[in-house]
Amino acid sequence: MTDDTSQPGPMAGPPAEPPHVGLAAGRGVAVVIPTYNERENLERLVDAILEALPEATLLVVDDNSPDGTGPLADTMATREPRLHVLHRAAKEGLGVAYRDGFRWALARGETRAVVQTDADFSHDPRDLPRLLAPLMSGSDLVLGTRYMPGGGTVGWPLRRKLISRAGTLFARVMLMLPYRDLTGGFKAWRRELLEGIRLREADASGYGFQIETTWWAHRRRAVVTEIPIIFRERVAGSSKMSGGIIGEALALVLRLRLEAIRDAFRRTP
Repeated sequence: MTDDTSQPGPMAGPPAEPPHVGLAAGRGVAVVIPTYNERENLERLVDAILEALPEATLLVVDDNSPDGTGPLADTMATREPRLHVLHRAAKEGLGVAYRDGFRWALARGETRAVVQTDADFSHDPRDLPRLLAPLMSGSDLVLGTRYMPGGGTVGWPLRRKLISRAGTLFARVMLMLPYRDLTGGFKAWRRELLEGIRLREADASGYGFQIETTWWAHRRRAVVTEIPIIFRERVAGSSKMSGGIIGEALALVLRLRLEAIRDAFRRTP
């Protein structure tokens, strides 16, 4: 009889979970929602997002809304631990609110991905798992895109459709970007990319922020995926779009183009 005195090795534990598995359920996801006078939408929106991403963390960034959106968000947060509120003193613009919200999300060590979405149901919360899924297969940034097969807009007048299309076309041509929807605000960011883009240098306060951040991601050679979405006009509250916001975005594109030209000259021997 052989006397086997060898001892069994330590039991192997479960295999380590790849870092981005579980994002589609909201695990490690921070959803940043800028608000200004969105009281009518907020409760339904938070419920819908948490139904789609039950493990997510939600951040409402309120710009001192006069309609009481901020106090309502505080009340909701007392009974919903997944909801947090960041109060800002005044309305400074969408881009500024997003930058503050992104910094809050990145300060949380458990955040692996950050989603940005509107507060007016223009972006369907049921699309959130689909928006996050490409991050699990190697994408760094996912753009919800209206202008590709399967995407579109509902409830927009012809004038707004033309402005949106012309804005994206202008930015694509001037900045030589391949993406089909540069002004959309439904995006999912891998943490590492969001930490790496030049948030401190992004100075657009309006919707130009969407163009600017995608531009910086492209310059960092990020893997960018586009998925089709249907964008619906809000049914409650009022739109924040204005001529000043459009003008700022156009000026921003020209500035970024000049910056790219200067960089090219610096690299030329």
